[in-house]
Amino acid sequence: MRQVLHPHRAQLVRLAPEEPLRSSLRRLPPRTPAKGERRGRVAFLQGCVQRVFFAGVNRATVRVLAAEGYDVVAPPRPRCCGALQLHSGFGEDARARARETIAAFEGYDAVVVNAAGCGSAMKDYGHLFRDDPDWAERAEAFAAKVRDVTELLAAEPAAAPRHPIGLGAAAYHDACHLAHAQAIREEPRNLLRDIPGLELREPERWEICCGSAGVYNLLQPEAAAELGRRKAERLLATGARAVVAANPGCALQISAHARELGEELAVYHPIELLDASISGTDLGANGRRAR
Repeated sequence: MRQVLHPHRAQLVRLAPEEPLRSSLRRLPPRTPAKGERRGRVAFLQGCVQRVFFAGVNRATVRVLAAEGYDVVAPPRPRCCGALQLHSGFGEDARARARETIAAFEGYDAVVVNAAGCGSAMKDYGHLFRDDPDWAERAEAFAAKVRDVTELLAAEPAAAPRHPIGLGAAAYHDACHLAHAQAIREEPRNLLRDIPGLELREPERWEICCGSAGVYNLLQPEAAAELGRRKAERLLATGARAVVAANPGCALQISAHARELGEELAVYHPIELLDASISGTDLGANGRRAR
């Protein structure tokens, strides 16, 4: 008898990436020294979804930060900043994760994040603790240190030379938690434009959400699927076979819906392309993924 999956479970299977287990099990070094002139000491949040499904993005993030002059500390815990709980309406659970995150990361020059959903939640910690006299001031000070990795890098001139990556063209997707919640739009685009030979393409109606939206694609799979299909169609219409998106949920959603349309899109985090450019890695015209 054929087993029929519950819609939520079916959506999990549909979205799951083909990530080698050995990749997600590799641990980041707890400390990575800066190369060249030192610009500062930052803490890097590894995240929960990011470290499991996109461990290569985390490794690329540490390499780029070090190449750009930052000492990088990557504590293994806490594993979750509370973003998923906050986006789902579980305020107490979110505050518990946030307290752990603040305690672990508050002693650094900046707290660097490469997942847009995590960054938007951490920048909102002041609001999350606004009624807690024991944590309000501490949370506000912490939130002021949080930086998306593209935000941090774009604020300074590039230190490491950039090289061509052989990709040709890539379509840029604005993750909602980056573009709207954090108002970070030009920073990643400017970093990508510094890569020699890379053509950055914009899809028609760039403002359309991909349907990931935290856990929306799990809780409302039908509506999210329609948004995902529309976003994948618009990205494919640019003619690029590689997409740049700065949020793990967006990467999963776009990849899955491109496959359902019978197409393959290599979805990169901006930091992966910067890492390839700094190291001189040729990704190929079809956007072969680097792990």
